[in-house]
Amino acid sequence: MPKTALITGVTGQDGAYLAEYLLKMGYIVHGIKRRSSLFNTERVDHLYQDPHVEKRDFILHYGDLTDSMNVTRIIQECQPDEIYNLAAMSHVKVSFDTPEYTANADGIGTLRILEAVRLLGLTNKARIYQASTSELYGLVQEVPQTEKTPFYPRSPYGVAKLYAYWITVNYREAYGLHASNGILFNHESPIRGETFVTRKISRAMSRIALGMQDCLFMGNLSSRRDWGHAKDYIKAMYLILQQEKPDDYVIATGVTTSIREFIRKTFDAAGLELNFTGENEHETGNLVAIDETVFNKKVGSEFLDGIRKRLRDDPVMVRIDKNYFRPTEVDLLIGDSTKARTKLGWCPKYDLNGLIEDMITSDIQLMKKENHIKNGGFRTFNYFE
Repeated sequence: MPKTALITGVTGQDGAYLAEYLLKMGYIVHGIKRRSSLFNTERVDHLYQDPHVEKRDFILHYGDLTDSMNVTRIIQECQPDEIYNLAAMSHVKVSFDTPEYTANADGIGTLRILEAVRLLGLTNKARIYQASTSELYGLVQEVPQTEKTPFYPRSPYGVAKLYAYWITVNYREAYGLHASNGILFNHESPIRGETFVTRKISRAMSRIALGMQDCLFMGNLSSRRDWGHAKDYIKAMYLILQQEKPDDYVIATGVTTSIREFIRKTFDAAGLELNFTGENEHETGNLVAIDETVFNKKVGSEFLDGIRKRLRDDPVMVRIDKNYFRPTEVDLLIGDSTKARTKLGWCPKYDLNGLIEDMITSDIQLMKKENHIKNGGFRTFNYFE
């Protein structure tokens, strides 16, 4: 019999990649999505199966981690072998604006899953993966961060995830649940949410290169993060639940890069060389050179005259907006994944340049499509946050 997996947050970046991965492994996959009057399933539309199809292996359920009866009912119906809790209000800056909801969904939501498994008598059947986060380290106490590094979260999101981490450990020790935390450092992809910093950068670069946008507005450019590719990280999630004993693992590349350098690399990958000048809110990123061979290959020669004009007349491509600064900042994150590499045999395939290449290739094509629609006389929108 095939294994059954339940994925909360299945319509998110990680949920979509994980669902696709598990389906290829022969799983029956159940996913939980929140009810909305708008379609929010774009990332999993290619996996969708009509409810009238017999013997479906991908089934979606309406649900929300703030509703304990709903969570319990879905787990009872699915009888999952593996539960991957990936649902969360995961935008760190927004968590300062919605702290109560963040605590309810990200913190107590995890408790609802653990308690449902216990009450339904699935302790010996269901293995639980809890999506933990490098934001737990916040004001870092040591460099690099390991499974033993003390936590010091710096946002409502980080604090909510801290509760989720420890309640997972508590249920593992108190009730014998096979429940594990994956402390994942930042992981990105072409389907990352548009308001997360890396995707915001890759989208903006693509739009600027095509002449669709004038400038990229950013917050703190000096923050440093350990960035990997989501495709690598979902494989770690799977491996964690295949272990005989539950445990907690740091998943990271071990390489840290500033946001400023990520921007520079993203523009450079399209043949656009930036130079940053000024300090604090007066810092700008300015176009100083064009590698026309690279630009023509990645973006297209038909857009070359436009970017030449920008170089000549208006080279400022990046500006600072203080509204994007967080009340408390996390300055440096870099993970030590030695335990995962040794015990799980996990090793990422993507480096930072490969991640950026994947993201800009996708976003340039996406923006070309939007540009084509716009040039055809149809109205398009660009949503900024």
